[in-house]
Amino acid sequence: MSQTPRVLIVDDEPDVVANWREVLAQDGYPCVTAIDGEHGLRLLESERPDIVLTDLWMPRIDGMAILTRAVELDPDAVVIMITGHGTVPSAVEAMRAGAFDYLLKPLPSNETLRLVVRRGADRRRLVEENRRLREPLAARVGFETLVGKSAAMVAVLELVQKAARSESNILIQGESGTGKELIARAIHANSTRAAEVFVPLDCAALQDTLLESELFGHERGAFTGADRVKPGMVEVADRGTLFLDEIGELPLALQAKLLRALQERQIRRVGGTKFLNVDIRLVSATNRDAAELVRKGEFREDLFYRINVITIALPPLRDRAGDVPLLAYHFLRRHGRNREHPLDEIDPDAVALLESYPWPGNVRELQNVIERACALADGPTLRARDLPEHVRGRGRSAPAVTRGDLTFRDARESWIRTFAPDYLTDLLKRNAGNVSQAAKAAGLDRKTLHSLLAKYGVKA
Repeated sequence: MSQTPRVLIVDDEPDVVANWREVLAQDGYPCVTAIDGEHGLRLLESERPDIVLTDLWMPRIDGMAILTRAVELDPDAVVIMITGHGTVPSAVEAMRAGAFDYLLKPLPSNETLRLVVRRGADRRRLVEENRRLREPLAARVGFETLVGKSAAMVAVLELVQKAARSESNILIQGESGTGKELIARAIHANSTRAAEVFVPLDCAALQDTLLESELFGHERGAFTGADRVKPGMVEVADRGTLFLDEIGELPLALQAKLLRALQERQIRRVGGTKFLNVDIRLVSATNRDAAELVRKGEFREDLFYRINVITIALPPLRDRAGDVPLLAYHFLRRHGRNREHPLDEIDPDAVALLESYPWPGNVRELQNVIERACALADGPTLRARDLPEHVRGRGRSAPAVTRGDLTFRDARESWIRTFAPDYLTDLLKRNAGNVSQAAKAAGLDRKTLHSLLAKYGVKA
């Protein structure tokens, strides 16, 4: 923002526009003006003013359209609505949609205009100062755990940085173990809500009967065992970020209630009658194809579009060329220090094995493998013999990899089909058939492991 905020005035009464411009110019505010909504929108996009004064009711393009566009361009936009006495409810609705304040025509005095614009300028200045203070921190906070130099990951990080600055709801899609919660935390840490709470909830980890209470809370006596009032995660996340992991597992009945909460910005606890106002930024994640869930009728289309304003697709580790060594050293620094004699190197043969392995459990599995290897290694260097047998690939072949008549994607899929049954069989054997324990060892969640077992015909 410049030293003196720039003001855009939009009103279909030319005398009002001229008078207000003169008053604000006397106070040193540079102004641009429009006497219709269409011109106002063009000036909004070309001039990017710090403060917008707009009439609520205008032909064709009204003040609500200008407000909506202003907030899209800048979530911190200061928009002051101008309205007559008969449209006060509409002005209040505009404030709920993001307007800073509203003025009633005719104004009792020019001082009223000066006061409201001065308050808007102070708000804008505080926001800009806060943003400047946060910028050096944003470069460090949240992104230090997101390791990768591959083109696929660089594109993701660029999108994450842009998305973090908005207030839009975000859907993160990716296989299990790709780091969806890390992305969600980075978004929160670099958003305007960073000083508020980040609340994660795994929708797949709770029974359907408990999810509603976890999301929306309950009143005392709402059900057997409800001996006290319990705020839900939506309520706890007020003014902060709510992260719903595996949102695709949310039952349809709860999807409807979540949609209503997002639309109305209100919730009601289970067993309660009072509506509570909430202000949350929703970040969701799923390892399933959300659009396919909608087509199957397993996920509400209206909720899908509500949560999916911005989509971030996380690539699996096998598609992140060059990132495996970086991640391996990242986890070595974390786990190699927790020893009497710290580990600080990985033998080139071990790096080659890590790079050739397809990582069905993605980054989570790689971390698990490095942590295990750090616990077993003898010297200061992590060697090939310290890696698990399935990573060393003992006794396995990969004929598809050497076939030049296949595309890379087909060769990779052929390799996985060759590798997966043996790996899954060995995984279950090493964990005595315990699926939960095997999933943890592989860096997968239980549902994903069940899906892989079914896909590759391995019996648990």
